[in-house]
Amino acid sequence: MQKTIGLAMIALVCLALGASDARAQDAEVSANAGWVSQYYYRGAPQKNSSASAGLDLAVGPVSVGTWSADVGDGAEVDLYGSLGVDLGGLSLSAGGIGYFYTGEFDDTYLEANFIAGAGPLSAEFSIGQYANFEAEEQNYWFLGITAEQAGFYGTFGTFGSDFSGSYGEAGYGFSAADLDFTISGILSDGDLSGDEEEDAELTLVFGVGKTFELQ
Repeated sequence: MQKTIGLAMIALVCLALGASDARAQDAEVSANAGWVSQYYYRGAPQKNSSASAGLDLAVGPVSVGTWSADVGDGAEVDLYGSLGVDLGGLSLSAGGIGYFYTGEFDDTYLEANFIAGAGPLSAEFSIGQYANFEAEEQNYWFLGITAEQAGFYGTFGTFGSDFSGSYGEAGYGFSAADLDFTISGILSDGDLSGDEEEDAELTLVFGVGKTFELQ
């Protein structure tokens, strides 16, 4: 597990160096900002009312970026990158991501990610390691399957190894007045919601964001 994640992070550094050597006119740079009524990630609640912002660079099949969100006790800061390829109607990508925190909300996660998509269907498989503060490090994997059509989407996700829990999410996204809006419902089991004694409850989330093309 450690070797796989380490190789993924090294690959990201190489991708970033390769992107920096590309001609400026070949690069696509964009920024984004957004807000959600409740910040959920992979079915796990993070914070009520959270603002976020990010910056992305794409050069051909290589993309790198960073994204940050308010989690109450400090901020979540993500660093990520991937290499993608299209094979007819099949899209494939591999990369890695690190989740870091400026406060005591959580500890560091490092992941290697593999994504495949065909038509309206896509699947993500990620393997990761959680630093877990002063306790023993934990290993985990995540599998997510998503279907999208005409702005509607549905996702089922589940964790394994040292992590556990599953969730379902369905929503609709649309654009208006140069802004992107999302409305979604998330149903998580007790392992993800943090309340194993209660039945799963549906959480409604509203989000608004905007992407800025910088180059």
